Amino acid sequence: MEKLSQILWRERELLDTLLFKLEIEQLVLASGRTRWLMRAAREVESVLGTIRETEILRAVAADTVAASVGLAHNPSLRVLAEAVDEPWQSIFADHHEAFVTLTREIGALAETNRDLITAGYRSARETLLSLDGGPEGYGADGAAVTVTDHRQRLVDWSL
Repeated sequence: MEKLSQILWRERELLDTLLFKLEIEQLVLASGRTRWLMRAAREVESVLGTIRETEILRAVAADTVAASVGLAHNPSLRVLAEAVDEPWQSIFADHHEAFVTLTREIGALAETNRDLITAGYRSARETLLSLDGGPEGYGADGAAVTVTDHRQRLVDWSL
């Protein structure tokens, strides 16, 4: 059980690091300066890779603990916490609560970053389109619309 707890602590540290890296990525995106964007994205991917490796270690350790208390393999952390005695029950419950909180924060930050990336992509696309005659308007989904029919348009400037 001690080994599982150590792995869970490591995983919490990694999730906290992921949250930090996502915030850095968000700051880079929000600044509009893309010099460090690829580096920030690589750092996020690196932490995600380490988390995946740690999840495998956690699964093996959790299966070992589950077998020792008579549970089937691949139990959830909540089920495992309910099946063990104190102090492990409280320790595993605390880990579970921390994972829920961190996961919620990471999800919200990742969603915001996706929105910023999408807005940046759309802005860059519209800039490139403007070099070639530009968008003529916007569609219902907010995307730029370019008209290929370049007839002259009459504009009533008195309005």
